[in-house]
Amino acid sequence: MQKTYYDPADLKKFGDVAEFGPELADKFFDWYNEVFKEGALTAREKSLIALAVAHAVQCPYCIDAYTSSSLQKGVTEAQMMEAVHVASAIRGGASLVHGVQMMNKAKKLSM
Repeated sequence: MQKTYYDPADLKKFGDVAEFGPELADKFFDWYNEVFKEGALTAREKSLIALAVAHAVQCPYCIDAYTSSSLQKGVTEAQMMEAVHVASAIRGGASLVHGVQMMNKAKKLSM
């Protein structure tokens, strides 16, 4: 019996999404692979960014994949945790700053 909603084995099936729409899946995977090639950022930096974003968007498959990728590329546990905190601060701040909209609306309605 599966213990979690997200089955870790499903990560290996990522490429299977092409089964129901190969044309778009091929385009996505071509683009995805290009994105992660060395460029202005190293593969290590891109892996760490992906790990942080995975936490911000809460993708357990991505968290698993980019934890492994980051470790393989020499990222330390402390660096990964710091990246998670950065992502969390941005996510939390993005929610909090929307409080200004609430304040503006409340002030307008209170007039």
